[in-house]
Amino acid sequence: MSVVRRFVALGTLGLAVGGCLPALSEPPPPARQPGQVGVASWYGAGFQGSHTASGEQFDANAMTAAHPSLPLGTRLRVINLDNGRSVVVRVTDRGPFVCGRMIDVSTAAARSLGMVQSGTARVQLQRLDGASATGTRPVRERAVYCRRRKGHAR
Repeated sequence: MSVVRRFVALGTLGLAVGGCLPALSEPPPPARQPGQVGVASWYGAGFQGSHTASGEQFDANAMTAAHPSLPLGTRLRVINLDNGRSVVVRVTDRGPFVCGRMIDVSTAAARSLGMVQSGTARVQLQRLDGASATGTRPVRERAVYCRRRKGHAR
């Protein structure tokens, strides 16, 4: 068999086998991220009436929250992953300033989430405007709040 005939035979065989394979399509778009997951804590009566980063007075009975980087005014759905309860809050302040915490919610929000007794809860944040819940700064920049101070454990 000549080289040309072999080449034609292999080419024909390749096309025949290739035609039996499923058509390649573009990969599906990445799944929408469900939101940022972390630990929430709450703050309340001790801060009642103090001014928040947004300039308004803190009201422990309002559905508000403190987040280190999301734009002030951002509306979030906070879901307690332990019991499934959720609440919608508005970011009005900065914080929390405790290593390992992602968000501080008001007393009213904590009550609705069922986390007053425990003080903290594993939560998921979902921005209601559809943008990413991670905020405007990369998460690694939040490490400034978690630096170990001399004489203090992490």
